[in-house]
Parts: sequence; structure tokens; C-alpha cells
Amino acid sequence: MAETIDEITIEYEENGQVLTKELDKQVLTKGSWTTIMFKYAEVDRQSGEFNAPKASIRRYKKYNGRYQMQSKFNISSAKQAKQIVEILQTWYPPEGD
Repeated sequence: MAETIDEITIEYEENGQVLTKELDKQVLTKGSWTTIMFKYAEVDRQSGEFNAPKASIRRYKKYNGRYQMQSKFNISSAKQAKQIVEILQTWYPPEGD
């Protein structure tokens, strides 16, 4: 488990092979409760190639000096991501509209 926000990663390795590769990381909130959005790709175990990127929003709680994941929401496709963006833009229109 990570002691700092910078150490938190979604990257996962098994037997020396990266199965989940972190492509980007954006910290949304900091503090004892931290929210991070990751862009990542998972390996297709049959082909060994990485699949299309996905996104995950994860909440971490700092407990005894270490960050522990408390919850997560995975955005599984570009279509789903675009739907979420469209809905959020209607709920929170740009300033001045």
C-alpha cells in the first residue's frame, strides 16, 4: 500500500508480466480522502496485446499512514465515457450559459 499519493498506481504485474498498464493519472482531490482518475489498459491474456484504454475513478482513505482503496468505478468503454461526459455537461453547463 502507498504512503503518498504519488505512489498510488493502478498498474498491476503478475509473474513479471504487466497485466494492467497505467496510461495516465489525474488526482481529483487530496487529503485523508483522495480521489484519483486513472486511464489504463489491460492485457488480453490470449493475444498478449493491450486492449483499448479504460478509465477508473478510485477513492482512497489514508489510515495509519497508508492509502487504502475504499471504492472504485470503472468506465469500460469510450461510448460509456462519452455518455458520462454528455450527462455531466447538461448537469453542469459551462459558465455563462
